[in-house]
Amino acid sequence: MALLVRLLAVALALALGPAATLAGPAKSPYQLGLQHSRLRGRQHGPNVCAVQKLIGTNKKYFTNCKQWYQRKICGKSTVISYECCPGYEKVPGEKGCPAALPLSNLYETLGVVGATTTQLYTDRTEKLRPEMEGPGSFTIFAPSNEAWASLPAEVLDSLVSNVNIELLNALRYHMVNRRVLTDELKHGMALTSMYQNSGIQIHHYPNGIVTVNCARLLKADHHATNGVVHLIDKVISTITNNIQQIIEIEDTFETLRAAVAASGLNTLLEGDGQFTLLAPTNEAFEKIPAETLNRILGDPEALRDLLNNHILKSAMCAEAIVAGLSVETLEGTTLEVGCSGDMLTINGKAIISNKDILATNGVIHFIDELLIPDSAKTLFELAAESDVSTVIDLFRQAGLGTHLSGSERVTLLAPLNSIFKDGTPPIDAYTKNLLLNHIIKDQLASKYLYHGQTLETLGGKKLRVFVYRNSLCIENSCIAAHDKRGRYGTLFTMDRVLTPPMGTVMDVLKGDNRFSMLVAAIQSAGLTETLNREGAYTVFAPTNEAFQALPPGELNKLLGNAKELANILKYHVGDEILVSGGIGALVRLKSLQGDKLEVSLKNNVVSVNKEPVVESDIMATNGVVYAITSVLQPPVNRPQERGDELADSALEIFKQASAFSRASQRSVRLAPVYQRLLERMKH
Repeated sequence: MALLVRLLAVALALALGPAATLAGPAKSPYQLGLQHSRLRGRQHGPNVCAVQKLIGTNKKYFTNCKQWYQRKICGKSTVISYECCPGYEKVPGEKGCPAALPLSNLYETLGVVGATTTQLYTDRTEKLRPEMEGPGSFTIFAPSNEAWASLPAEVLDSLVSNVNIELLNALRYHMVNRRVLTDELKHGMALTSMYQNSGIQIHHYPNGIVTVNCARLLKADHHATNGVVHLIDKVISTITNNIQQIIEIEDTFETLRAAVAASGLNTLLEGDGQFTLLAPTNEAFEKIPAETLNRILGDPEALRDLLNNHILKSAMCAEAIVAGLSVETLEGTTLEVGCSGDMLTINGKAIISNKDILATNGVIHFIDELLIPDSAKTLFELAAESDVSTVIDLFRQAGLGTHLSGSERVTLLAPLNSIFKDGTPPIDAYTKNLLLNHIIKDQLASKYLYHGQTLETLGGKKLRVFVYRNSLCIENSCIAAHDKRGRYGTLFTMDRVLTPPMGTVMDVLKGDNRFSMLVAAIQSAGLTETLNREGAYTVFAPTNEAFQALPPGELNKLLGNAKELANILKYHVGDEILVSGGIGALVRLKSLQGDKLEVSLKNNVVSVNKEPVVESDIMATNGVVYAITSVLQPPVNRPQERGDELADSALEIFKQASAFSRASQRSVRLAPVYQRLLERMKH
């Protein structure tokens, strides 16, 4: 049996290929991409890889699952081609790439992988070719022929005009004095080159792309007798300055330089680590209003948040971006980084003007627009980017704008613009007070709100928090979008204008002429005290029209029987507060009478027991009132239902006790007790 298991393991390992073992180390992202390309190409024969080629270019990528189905790189269409996987070659007359490439020295391997220009320049130096052909163990990151051809003419001329110093040093910088395969190339690591021990930055991204000083690895792990060759898409150069030093010497970073110094972030930017700085140019700072810029520059905390929002937690080279991805800044904000052709985008905008400026502690991309985080904005600025501009205009017109732009810790409950589609209220004392009641006296976060919490407004009102299964409401208004937390204020986008409670339920009913008959009925039934005291009630209040619709005899009979009247009125009162925003599709609300009310919401119409509500969410200090045009009748089968419930309970008790009695041989003695219990349930 043990032998069979071992044979199966060997067979599976052979089927998966030499890179896979049953208990081997986890594959790197690059190796997983190569494996996926191999799987997609296997129908064309052994060791065939499917690659995606950008139409109109020579740029090729090993494909992953997502890109395979989308057939796009940076939004540009690709075609699938099939070629030999690294390390293999075709054999005339045979399918696929069945033969392993012959193993030769580094110099000859350069020609095999297509790095003939690198091979040519190696040959021009006096020392390097013998080294590449001799004994040892080396790694060379060999620029492709296209990489050499894309160098500026003056740079190339300076190299080839001094082959034994400049060109030799440049080539040695591409070499490491040991064998390094892709499974060792870890994200953020530095390799020591053979030129003055200068560092080479390696980044290995989750999408399988590997960069060497931001040059993309095209073909990797080409073994040689004395090392390994990796083909890259750029000629790389030494890195001498850290991020802070680059900021100091670039003229276009004059404002950024002053901002970094004022914030104290220079220590971070000149220290160890691997960061990406999305560096705003002077032009980027000039685009924002002077008032906003001066406010942020004069506020150390806002300034630090602003700059941290331009720093990513790891180095991100442009070549690593082949589709959209979310990245987190040091400030905590998530940015959407993507690409469109050759252009990088941030949050959908092509604002990167210069990319891949390498530093010893990361990479810099120049951007022409500031990325101001919410944490550095005023409420006015937050609202300008949200669908709540109408209420912001009302605050300005009412002369209350200082509450939204100062250093006061507040939370703004801002109704959506759509709420005001029929017009805005006139600016008078009532409107001003209403606006002040949309500002809470503390800077809140909705995730910390809890059911029954009380919030105080600048207008002096106490507002209640209601937490429902699918909504979070403050009085009658529910939160409609995620919080926006600014420098001093937080913006809650609300689904309607908030109406603070104005007295108890009885006060509300007495103050509305539509409910005069209901008020009289409540007083006759002795329920006035109940609806005046502290509590949490949902009242479905029949209007005068509802009572008048009853047959005269039935109405008189009802008003003449205080007990029956009280029973019916209690059926109109739920024992908790349910605002319309918390209903969802259907809620069964227990009434004070004992039976449940079915409250539903469909097409923005609230119904109770399928009777439509004519006005919702009339808020009171001890509840909420809904106006209805019919008198609700309790279910007529309620006693039978209760009897059924009690009988079911008794039956369950009987079953359990009978089981116990059988075990204990006491069933005869206990049976009369259960019989009497069942008889009582019938009556």
